[in-house]
Amino acid sequence: MADTTTERRRRLRSIIGGSTGNLVEWYDWYVYSAFTLYFAPIFFPKGDSTAQLLNAAAVFAVGFLMRPIGAWMMGVYADRKGRKAGLTLSVALMCAGSLLIAVTPGYATIGWVAPALLVFARLMQGLSVGGEYGASATYLSEMAGKDRRGFFSSFQYVTLISGQLLALTVLLILQAVMPEPELEAWGWRIPFVIGGALAVVVFYLRRGLAETESFKNAQEAKAPKSSGLELFRNHPREALVVIALTAGGTLAFYAYSTYMQKFLVNTSGFSRETATWITAAALFFYMMLQPAAGALSDKIGRKPLMIGFGVLGVAFTYLIFTTLAKTDDPYVAFAIVLGALVIVTGYTSINAVVKAELFPAHIRALGVALPYALANTIFGGTAEYVALWFKKQGMESGFYWYVTAMIGVSLITYLRMRDTRAHSKILED
Repeated sequence: MADTTTERRRRLRSIIGGSTGNLVEWYDWYVYSAFTLYFAPIFFPKGDSTAQLLNAAAVFAVGFLMRPIGAWMMGVYADRKGRKAGLTLSVALMCAGSLLIAVTPGYATIGWVAPALLVFARLMQGLSVGGEYGASATYLSEMAGKDRRGFFSSFQYVTLISGQLLALTVLLILQAVMPEPELEAWGWRIPFVIGGALAVVVFYLRRGLAETESFKNAQEAKAPKSSGLELFRNHPREALVVIALTAGGTLAFYAYSTYMQKFLVNTSGFSRETATWITAAALFFYMMLQPAAGALSDKIGRKPLMIGFGVLGVAFTYLIFTTLAKTDDPYVAFAIVLGALVIVTGYTSINAVVKAELFPAHIRALGVALPYALANTIFGGTAEYVALWFKKQGMESGFYWYVTAMIGVSLITYLRMRDTRAHSKILED
């Protein structure tokens, strides 16, 4: 009993340590989106507000272009050198990107060099996040016990959402204590400094994490070395499944969360402060749902939750956006946004463990990271840009139908795939 208790404590400490690092990584990533409304004129001074947001959203999308490269490089690194090594390297890159954004002068001071440095910093952060997802999803799934794998792996999105929520909280505090002209002039740099400092702390925290038994066993078994060729030659079906199941889920997540703040301001007509409060409150309740949904998947399987997201997403996405566009009551807006996030919980709470359960240990970090990053780059990273492009063209509803269609594509995948809870590769490690 003592050994079992010790093992549980060790596992819990590792999961908490890995999750805390994930929170800081995603805070650094999302703080860009949370403060776009304030720093877009600093780096892109010409044009109306939609044009400035469009330029900033393009840089947000550019960061996603590095995610497949980061997923490939760091996925291979985590499979060959260990999950802990991959997690440590990813947070170091994120720290550097945040600090660079914090100290870069605006366009009025250094001209075109300002947006160029912004792009470079986002490329560095994209490289980091590309590797972070695969390493953390694999680490949490492997450290969790057989009967609670869905529950513990759901904390990847708990910390992901917590990072986004923390970014919004920092924004709310700064909005409360700083005059808006000062926030627009220099106050927006504060959250990037905070992110860089937190990343330094996490770097040292992750160096003390325990390695997973799955990785150790794969090393002892002299399994084939992880590589892109090994992934697509010997596991092509699994890689394609990850791309297909991610496409609609990641697009819906970014449409319902990061883009929603801009939508509430730019389309619904709420003030920036009210939009931030609505988004933050909805995200908080959404975050609390993730472990419950993950635990439910441990009882009934992963597939029913994903199918539920697909069916409800196809049925209600268009109605959610069209109703929200005409809403001027913040409480009604909150209810609608929360409803959308409840729907996407069927994907976000378990997508990490589903992907991890598809691949053997020697290629799991790469198998989770690279196909996900490809789908996330194409669909998630471009969500804000596509939405704002449709709006600028005067046909905003086109975006609603686009999200609906991609959820439908993923729904077909959910219906056709096996339930990974019953056919998990992690059980074979």
